[in-house]
Amino acid sequence: MSHPHPELPLPPELPANGLRIVALGGLGEVGRNMAVLEHRGRLLIIDCGVLFPEDHQPGVDLILPDFDYIADRMDDVEAIVLTHGHEDHIGAVPYLLRLRRDIPIYGSRLTLAFIEAKLKEHRIKPVTHVVAEGDTVQLGEFGCEFVAVNHSIPDALAVAVTTAAGTVLHTGDFKMDQLPLDGRVTDLRAFARLGEKGVDLFMVDSTNAEVPGFVTNEADIGPVLDNVFAQAEKRIVVASFSSHVHRVQQVLNAAHAHGRKVAFVGRSMVRNMGIAAELGYLDVPPGVLIELKQATNLPDDQVVYMSTGSQGEPMAALSRMANGDHQVNVGHGDTVILASSLIPGNENSVFRVINGLTRLGARVVHSGNAKVHVSGHASAGELLYCYNILRPKNVMPVHGEVRHLVANAALAVKTGVPADHVVLAEDGVVVDLVDGQASVVGAVPCGYVFVDGSSVGEVTESELKDRRTLGEEGFVSVFAVVDTATGKVLAGPQILARGMAEDDAVFEEIMPDVVQALEESIAGGATDTYQMQQIMRRVIGRWVNRRLRRRPMIVPVVVEA
Repeated sequence: MSHPHPELPLPPELPANGLRIVALGGLGEVGRNMAVLEHRGRLLIIDCGVLFPEDHQPGVDLILPDFDYIADRMDDVEAIVLTHGHEDHIGAVPYLLRLRRDIPIYGSRLTLAFIEAKLKEHRIKPVTHVVAEGDTVQLGEFGCEFVAVNHSIPDALAVAVTTAAGTVLHTGDFKMDQLPLDGRVTDLRAFARLGEKGVDLFMVDSTNAEVPGFVTNEADIGPVLDNVFAQAEKRIVVASFSSHVHRVQQVLNAAHAHGRKVAFVGRSMVRNMGIAAELGYLDVPPGVLIELKQATNLPDDQVVYMSTGSQGEPMAALSRMANGDHQVNVGHGDTVILASSLIPGNENSVFRVINGLTRLGARVVHSGNAKVHVSGHASAGELLYCYNILRPKNVMPVHGEVRHLVANAALAVKTGVPADHVVLAEDGVVVDLVDGQASVVGAVPCGYVFVDGSSVGEVTESELKDRRTLGEEGFVSVFAVVDTATGKVLAGPQILARGMAEDDAVFEEIMPDVVQALEESIAGGATDTYQMQQIMRRVIGRWVNRRLRRRPMIVPVVVEA
């Protein structure tokens, strides 16, 4: 297997008969999925999603793919192909279109409806083209055939991309639920037909590659929800992804069966479910759906709140309920259902919300104690079926952390794919398909691009480190006025500490040492205020570390009289 290496060189020029694949996100992480395919100087983009920040990235709203690799080649982009409507596959499209607004976007009806609503908020009118399973379109050098796949959102598509260099099948996110709620199964007949023609590179979802067997059918969740609803004495809050149409459908059905009304909570939930209902993907039983303000006037045992925030996002509705900072006041006897699986990295945030809701007296039902959610990603058994049906010449696991990619690669080898034809790559690693062989040929810079409020890409890793230091270790400012002519400290040092348990008076112990160090530095010929500031920083830093066992951010200021 080919492994990425941190010292990979920049890739050589792509051979005329070659196809280049560069993932700008989604490999080594669960999120910000984006693959760039290049052939004969033209580019095709598959998905363009966001990654949600973790606890060690304070203040960050979203994380985008790094567009630098293609920023000066936007005129070479034939199109963006979207596999489905989840945020980790479409959320960064508005930011990419800032570089070129007229890039054609291809996707299913629901996927495009979601992205059009999102782009409207960014005041961008996109050029969109609806495609469905079985459709084929020629996008410059790239022939694209769309294949139905089953996922936790309707209208998901895999895409087979054919070029003179070979055929690539990109699954997007998929599973093989044989009893889907909408009757739309993953089209294994199309997979088999493509396999007969020859798949030169199989780019396949890896998220559940470590999980043996097969994913439980979505249909099995309905009876579990029905049972939870039957036992609930007061209000019910169900938290899910705002795009999980199937789960919302099951909640609406259960509410209807138990004489409850449903109110959507959260802007994205209201928007997405409105779109899904309008397009016919969501069947709302008559009289079940009500406005949020109407729900407060109903008895507790007649209300269901369908909410966002299943991943513990700090500003989402469920987190605010757990903090007592929402108009829905969760209390004793209420039932809260987290109808989603844990995305890696979100565990602490989710458990914090569960604890907060439990403290308020609610009964919290989640995937750890009840079968209220099933994954939208194929487990190992399903992946093995795909490998055996397709018999691909080369395999490139996508969508997952490193452990998922490695587990998926091992499955491919077990089914007979030669180990040297299984390519393990991470974000920025360049893979070329030339003469039927896929291999790593180099790497391009590919970092995180942080969205913080209205700023995009302005927050750096260094600034995040400063934020973590401020949050974890505290802040110390120290001010002094010196006279370099006499070599004396005229005023200060004055020390102010924030975010530390100790009182400012504790620093009086180190004041004489700071004065002595400054006067000695002046006597030694130091006249530069920056130099003296660094001396103050070192003296205080060593003392704080030794005496208080802390490493705060220290901001020294020296003014020359």
